Amino acid sequence: MKRIGRSKTAPICMVVVLTSTFLGASSADSAPANSWRELYTAVGKCIQTPTSAIGSEITVVFSIKRDGSLLGKPRISYAKLLGDTNTQKRFVADIFAALGKCFPLNITKGLGGAVAGRPLSFRIVARPPEIST
Repeated sequence: MKRIGRSKTAPICMVVVLTSTFLGASSADSAPANSWRELYTAVGKCIQTPTSAIGSEITVVFSIKRDGSLLGKPRISYAKLLGDTNTQKRFVADIFAALGKCFPLNITKGLGGAVAGRPLSFRIVARPPEIST
């Protein structure tokens, strides 16, 4: 992991572009995640982006324990929020509520040992639903 400054470590990051529709079942319904990619896919599948904040972006940093449960509180490291103040507040609250429903994540013991306590950065971009032709 890359060291920044004296004591900060760079969070492991993945960009997830979400549409305004539900992306799938919760991670508890599927096989346990066994890789970083599967971990981020599991989190991405359980988040529902609010439809009122199309164009908004938010990056949330959090850590998990070996068992997949949340360690501490997630925090926002970046936000580009569109709309009025109430829409912005609702967008952030909806993202945190959706994240709260994702935990504990269904992960393997091996992945749990690898991710425990590490800062994970999750970028959420709200885009309009794609129209199939």
